[in-house]
Amino acid sequence: MLVQLGAWLSKRCITDGHYSAWVVSEGEPAPDFTATTDAGERVSLSDFRGRPVVLYFYPKDDTPGCTVQAHGIRDAYAEFERAGAVVLGVSPDDEAQHAKFKEKYELPFTLLADPDHEVAERYGTWGEKRYMGKTYMGVSRTTFLVAPDGTVAKVMHNVKPDTHADDVLAALTTG
Repeated sequence: MLVQLGAWLSKRCITDGHYSAWVVSEGEPAPDFTATTDAGERVSLSDFRGRPVVLYFYPKDDTPGCTVQAHGIRDAYAEFERAGAVVLGVSPDDEAQHAKFKEKYELPFTLLADPDHEVAERYGTWGEKRYMGKTYMGVSRTTFLVAPDGTVAKVMHNVKPDTHADDVLAALTTG
């Protein structure tokens, strides 16, 4: 029994010695959560059951890569709407920072505040990162396509900000 449990855990966890995160996989139920929007409202993932959801995790508002990523979605937003998709961007920024970011760049989709990185941890996108020789904890740029039935249809790891919107739209239309 312990060997079976160990094998199951080795497929389900990422461990770096200081941190362990569950990895959400395709075909599994998407973990439900409740978070605060850029408008100060509380929403849950389950509120969108019946529609495809693009749940994208990004490191920080108003940084170069995150801004490019948000612009791509903004510029293709009509296509996301045609696909019937709800777009939810999640970062550790608070609702006030999200509101400024959304207004500055005229983003038509909802941003969710995750300042304690609870949602990121549930999805396995919070972990150790390295940049310019420094190690720190942060969000891995990852997108989850959640099917209308609430299961994870696709997981996109380490997405590229400049092609993110096109990559997600391609997955939405083929999935």
